[in-house]
Amino acid sequence: MFQLIKTEGRARRGRFETVHGTIETPVFMNVGTAAAIKGALDASDLKTVGCRVELSNTYHLHLRPGDEVVRDMGGLHRFMNWDGPILTDSGGFQVFSLAKLRDIKEEGVTFASHIDGRRIFMGPEESMRIQSNLGSTIAMAFDECVENPCEKTYAQSSAERTFRWLKRCKAELDRLNGLENTINKKQMLFGINQGSTFEDLRIEHMKQIAELDFDGYAIGGLAVGEPTEVMYSIIEAVEPFMPKDKPRYLMGVGTPVNILEAVDRGVDFFDCVMPSRNARHGHLFTSRGIVNIKNAKYERDDAPLDPECGCHTCRNYSKAYLRHLFKAGEMLGMRLAVIHNLYFYNHMMEEIRAALDGGTFAAYKNSRVGVLDKRI
Repeated sequence: MFQLIKTEGRARRGRFETVHGTIETPVFMNVGTAAAIKGALDASDLKTVGCRVELSNTYHLHLRPGDEVVRDMGGLHRFMNWDGPILTDSGGFQVFSLAKLRDIKEEGVTFASHIDGRRIFMGPEESMRIQSNLGSTIAMAFDECVENPCEKTYAQSSAERTFRWLKRCKAELDRLNGLENTINKKQMLFGINQGSTFEDLRIEHMKQIAELDFDGYAIGGLAVGEPTEVMYSIIEAVEPFMPKDKPRYLMGVGTPVNILEAVDRGVDFFDCVMPSRNARHGHLFTSRGIVNIKNAKYERDDAPLDPECGCHTCRNYSKAYLRHLFKAGEMLGMRLAVIHNLYFYNHMMEEIRAALDGGTFAAYKNSRVGVLDKRI
């Protein structure tokens, strides 16, 4: 399923074959939490901005409209009219970040919905059943995402429990994929590495889960407030113990520079709400740095947001018009901004893949670091 085409240092150029199409890696997954990209983009817009993989959220879709509703509508692909690969996260992060009054036991977690307060139970088997109902291309195993900083004794017990949960996830998804009425009988499963910011716990956990032979492996529980240097050091510590013949996914990351640094450390898959969320607030990524389109200096600026960008927004509208839309509270402003930021991220991944193909990734990275995170 995964072909490692070539490497440059630790950086990897790969190709991942799935039942819903081929994923060229490294890749950024565009986040459509509730089967929709916030900012009024639909599936045809995703194709326009170059999306290779869409990501939806198990927790949110379970609460609304309900995973059984999505199943009855033919699965997530048909429901949102997207024919490319979809990854669904397990709901674990949202259970531990959004839910109130949660009670963690070996069986799973009982928590109160952040929408209406009703009590819900989710464990490994429930997460797999929900994701099977959604019919995604790739399901994520159910894990516990601990807070950072975290006591080492708790981080260790949590990682051990997550390992037991991962084994239950694998057994349950294997069972579900064998049922006659399952929407996607070739649904794949990624395991998740945990262990907080403790390198020895991370390494031991990675060694354990590597033996479970998942379709891919994720590093979870990072980009949640710890210093960037700590995140990079954890990736460096864990990477040598990740299977070489399986894709690697750094969950919830990140800025363009974060992605460049993580690719350089051997990561293949990324996702983050940052490009769409920041866009909705007028913070836009460009080849020359970060633009706050609400600034007064753009009031009469008739130039495109980024003259090097080929997105619909940059080809048709000026910075002055974008600023006007935001100041007037027009929804079109958010839509055009999200289109740009997602195009920028997806196009950057195309450039990264081309640089790896040509053996020039180190030069490409050096030309971008220090520029892309600069505020203009």
